[in-house]
Amino acid sequence: MDPVTLIIGLLSGAGGGIGAGKLMNSNMGTLGRAVTGIVGGGGLAALAPMIPGLEGVFADPTAGASLDPMSIISGVVSGGVGGGILTAILGKVMGNKG
Repeated sequence: MDPVTLIIGLLSGAGGGIGAGKLMNSNMGTLGRAVTGIVGGGGLAALAPMIPGLEGVFADPTAGASLDPMSIISGVVSGGVGGGILTAILGKVMGNKG
């Protein structure tokens, strides 16, 4: 596993989680949004290769991808999307400010 690619995915997940939480006005707080985003970003990247039709779309954090532009973009997208989705789901479950 390439540590730089992993860090890119985790930071993107945190960014996606923070962005989705702010957009939804969730009451999770910035740290809660970031942690949820990190978990969601890593989770999507790990599960995407197992979902038919998504193989190769998102970065696989265990594949040891090189730092070519496509692997960086893939890591940013998978982290941001996964982090945003999980944070949006948990934000709805926990309720919004109001």
